Amino acid sequence: SPQQSNVTSYGAITVAIITLEAFPGMWINAFIVCVLCIAWVKKKTLNSNEKILLLLGCSRFWYLCIAWVYKFLSFIYPNYLYVHTILQLAVFFQAFFNHSNLWFSACLCGFYCIKIANFRNRSFIYLKVKIDRMVPWLLLGSGILALAVGIIAYDIAAKPHCNSNSTGQGNFGTANIKMDKHFFPSFFLAGFEYAASFLVVIFAAVFLLLSLWRHKCRMQTNSMKDLSMDAHIRAMKSILSFLVMYSINFVCLVLNMVYVTKKGNHMTFIILVFQYTFPGLHSLILVFSNPKLEKTLLKILP
Repeated sequence: SPQQSNVTSYGAITVAIITLEAFPGMWINAFIVCVLCIAWVKKKTLNSNEKILLLLGCSRFWYLCIAWVYKFLSFIYPNYLYVHTILQLAVFFQAFFNHSNLWFSACLCGFYCIKIANFRNRSFIYLKVKIDRMVPWLLLGSGILALAVGIIAYDIAAKPHCNSNSTGQGNFGTANIKMDKHFFPSFFLAGFEYAASFLVVIFAAVFLLLSLWRHKCRMQTNSMKDLSMDAHIRAMKSILSFLVMYSINFVCLVLNMVYVTKKGNHMTFIILVFQYTFPGLHSLILVFSNPKLEKTLLKILP
């Protein structure tokens, strides 16, 4: 029928666009992981910044990979998703790696802020001294929070309210979840994690701006080039790019929570485009803000 033909062509366009976004994103995140793993083997250790970047690259690579495979199967071989636990596992891993991505990004922003900003507050000085020891625990906590959301997403996908037969019916492989009062706690938890990670980025940007402004006021009488000022400016460029992209991504995540229950196909398409762009584009910004990664990338590109 004409309606089924439109749905099929719409789904094909969606899969094509997602493929064009997902593969470059997977490549740039795989590049980050490979460079850091080689450095890890050579130096036998990684600093805190590299640890965060390594886990961030891994989470984004696997998120894009699993999400792309899920969308591809939902359009080309939707019957594969009818098999018990396939849909649940796909939803679990997507939720886990997506929230890992958000929390590791927030950890990176907070780390930049604490390491670079200069405040005389005793608590801030304590954090600056202890931050390297705190990073592994922050990463562990981020993984546990992401795991909790993944488990809840798996439980929701296993409910009879979640109809996996809707894959391929025009909603691009997203399970058709009918709103139920039992699902509100899970949506609340996911929304809370979105908002909390977003607030970390906002506070990091605000504190770095304040630090940069205060440092600039102190250095107005000094005409010499200041390395601390350069570090502030580089970090601010990175975190402001984080803030802009995080704002767009946060809006898309919230809209996704709304439209997953209302089958808003056109809005879902726009949301997917932004969500698949974020992990790759943000990682590319991270590469060009890191001298070692930038030098390696420019060396291998020719």
